[in-house]
Amino acid sequence: MNETPESSPVVERFSAEQAVAAGTDFAELRVGPHGLFWNEFRPRDGACRLWHWRDGQAHCLTPDGFSVRSRVYEYGGGSFCLTDDGLVFVNEADQQLYTQDLNGGLPQALTEGQCRYGDLRWADGQVLAVEETHSAEQVEHRLVAIGAGQREVLAEGADFYASPTLSADGARLAWVEWNRPEQPWTATRLFCCERVSDGQWTPAHCIAGDHGPAQSLQQPRFDDRGRLYCLSDHNGFWQPWGETAQGWSALPAAQVDHAAAPWQLGASTWLPMADQHYLATWFEDGFSRLGVRHVDGTLENIDVDYSRLRCLDLDHDHLYAIAASPVCPPAVIAINRYNHQVQVLAGGVPPLPAERISQPQSLRYSSGDGIAHGFFYPAIAAAERPPLVVFVHGGPTSACYPALDPRIQYWTQRGFAVADLNYRGSSGYGRTYRQALHLRWGEIDVEDACAVVSHLAERGLVDPAQAFIRGGSAGGYTTLCALAFHNVFRAGASLYGVSDPQALARATHKFEGDYLDWLIGDPLEDAERYRQRTPLLHAAQIKVPVIFFQGELDAVVVPEQTRSMLAALKANGIRAEGHFYPSERHGFRTAANLAHALEEEWRFYRQVLDN
Repeated sequence: MNETPESSPVVERFSAEQAVAAGTDFAELRVGPHGLFWNEFRPRDGACRLWHWRDGQAHCLTPDGFSVRSRVYEYGGGSFCLTDDGLVFVNEADQQLYTQDLNGGLPQALTEGQCRYGDLRWADGQVLAVEETHSAEQVEHRLVAIGAGQREVLAEGADFYASPTLSADGARLAWVEWNRPEQPWTATRLFCCERVSDGQWTPAHCIAGDHGPAQSLQQPRFDDRGRLYCLSDHNGFWQPWGETAQGWSALPAAQVDHAAAPWQLGASTWLPMADQHYLATWFEDGFSRLGVRHVDGTLENIDVDYSRLRCLDLDHDHLYAIAASPVCPPAVIAINRYNHQVQVLAGGVPPLPAERISQPQSLRYSSGDGIAHGFFYPAIAAAERPPLVVFVHGGPTSACYPALDPRIQYWTQRGFAVADLNYRGSSGYGRTYRQALHLRWGEIDVEDACAVVSHLAERGLVDPAQAFIRGGSAGGYTTLCALAFHNVFRAGASLYGVSDPQALARATHKFEGDYLDWLIGDPLEDAERYRQRTPLLHAAQIKVPVIFFQGELDAVVVPEQTRSMLAALKANGIRAEGHFYPSERHGFRTAANLAHALEEEWRFYRQVLDN
């Protein structure tokens, strides 16, 4: 007879408060003449603060009352840049730009109004940024350059912009843009213009993405000679391309993704170096690798004990990154460029002893007509065939990573095994895998979530009769579809999850305004497909308990969706609970709310198992 998680032996139980406190994360980093700077999020107060590392010490620059976070495209990114004598950042509360010196002075407003800003770059004495304006009629985006008392529009007319980048000599400006109905991971274009003698810019011309098969371009970069490069998935994976003697062509690279899907602005997963060498991180079976690729194709591996690396930067002596491993939470690290020794500058303190941490095992399993991926975390001190919690990431064009996640450890410490899925449609496995979700959302992702249960059960790793499923946002939609259309799970949890895709399409923001058309189809022409894949319309088919968690300020999945689904289940006599948080948006940030949600989900599952 299998033990339940309640009766499984657990030593010094890892509390929800501890799991949340261990969720400190870092959003981005920059290095310049004045040292290294990074943006740090601490769940205890939900604020993002800038830190400055110099001469072996770090101190916080962001005073109380400020939080450094952009909300451009709702998901933000690129929230600060370094200037000649300080920095400029986006303040979360009003989304305006502020300057800050490095001597402890209070931030000073650089802009005022109703615009939002993101993807900041400092160039030629000005801040380059993506600007977002909201009116009753529409939301508009453009590229601007902002200095003291002046604002110049650099590009407008496209629906979306990203990555404004100026060459070191100030002579060339490049950026990425795209139009609806595309998403930044389906089809974008790389543009460039040149500065003429009077300081004006020539008309922009398209470098890549204008002809031939659709491609996604991201992270344009200039090298020290003014040559332009960019990541493109033209050959099936996000790899470096650039201006070479042969024209615009692919650089030597492994046939793997060198970036994740660009949900947020300001990513940095590769950097050109001298003589067409480049520093990069890339994915192999979901694990990050790091190295320098030389122009002749040879690779200098930089072997570090980290499984996820992002936000790369470098100076003469060091490479810098935000890194995490299966036993180490996110950390800011410096890697010596000559001997590859690693120094941890911030974060990286494990919340548990290494021997008590459940470590990820790569999953590759058959599902439907394809192969799915993910990571399996064995239960700690549990029965031979423990209960299983299937984690479904949001996006859905996103990914999970094999790095220490305190939420997963919360479950494994309680005798649950965890399957963290990169279902078909996730990023990190190439364009074909990512595009597999096209018109099949609510179908193949659900298929993969169900198939992993039988895959693990056949290997004697879990009890299939005690399987649970949980997900946030798009992962909540997959969760609800799995519960409505399959008889696999004992219960589920939807965190700000989609229950009515058509309602989402009507209410969601511009960035995802056409995403549902790509994922499912045209709401009018494909109305029957929507009906078949709408959990709210099939609530009567859900026969197991469901718990919901929702932010009242959510602009992506509005609270009314969750209330409707909750009411439908209760009307059908199904045990359902709803927890609504007045101050939360899409994705929870307040420590008390995060801990409360985790505890309530655990309590809910335990009661299901006890009945």
